[in-house]
Amino acid sequence: MADLSPQMPRAGVDYPQTFGQFQDWFSTDEACLEYLAKLRWPDGFVCPKCSGRDCWRTGAGLWMCRGCSRRTSVTAGTIFDRTRTPLRTWFAAVWFVTSQKNGVSALGLQRVLGFGSYETAWAWMHKLRRAMVRPDRDLLSGTVEVDESFIGGVARGMPGLGPDKVSVLIAAEHLDHNRIGRIRLEPGPADRRLALVKFGQRVVAPGSTIRTDGARQLRRFADLGYKHEYFTQLGSDIPAHVNMPAVHMAASQLKRWIDGTLHQGISREQLAYYLDEFSFRFNRRTSTSRGLLFYRLLQQAVNTGPKPLKTLVSSAFTD
Repeated sequence: MADLSPQMPRAGVDYPQTFGQFQDWFSTDEACLEYLAKLRWPDGFVCPKCSGRDCWRTGAGLWMCRGCSRRTSVTAGTIFDRTRTPLRTWFAAVWFVTSQKNGVSALGLQRVLGFGSYETAWAWMHKLRRAMVRPDRDLLSGTVEVDESFIGGVARGMPGLGPDKVSVLIAAEHLDHNRIGRIRLEPGPADRRLALVKFGQRVVAPGSTIRTDGARQLRRFADLGYKHEYFTQLGSDIPAHVNMPAVHMAASQLKRWIDGTLHQGISREQLAYYLDEFSFRFNRRTSTSRGLLFYRLLQQAVNTGPKPLKTLVSSAFTD
């Protein structure tokens, strides 16, 4: 099975290349535990108490540190912490979520895995979404378009089209030949004053070129360590999507994804995590291997803290 070497992950070596290979690799929970251990400790076991590296496996499947006798579970402190569901089922969920180009809804996950409860599928989807974005991910750079878009049909407890519009802040790298690079998305705050400026500072590397519309407040970017280019739309014959194609493409695809995959059924309280999932998928859209996405999501899952159901639930289960 996988050796998970520190170089670029390799299909058929570090991650399964096909569904058949996935089934062969992860036919037992023990195989899943071993795989997670190599993802969590790529350079070998490290005791969370004394940082010791010498260990042995107990009969219960724990890692026992020879230095301080601390017993550690590979799932402790991860999104799999205290799970009573076989890891094989978790791995199947991750494979299914990443192998579908546009993702799945909680209802789709419930059906394919045979969960008796929609709430379980909803919680699993949100646990996985929490693992889709690394807190230390690189800032956008080069030429970056920054703008605000609005999506509809986001209303608490309403699975259908809602009456209100919700602001989404978008930053997208504009590459040559009008190609789009990486994106960052955040829900717009209630106080929209300088929201785009603060967002740009969080997600764009200083020294980059930021392109915006002609809003006067956005011209502050020029004083914040960025080269600022702006296009005044008022009175212009040039459509906005021509001057800023990257953010418009990202916004358009986000809306289609919400309509086609989630069928507009998302809650305002969880919007940030749906945006994280869309970003995860969009930024890896050119990947030719769905198995690599499986690898990346599991890699981030073992570095994401536990997410008990009570911390995920606001008041409604929608998607």
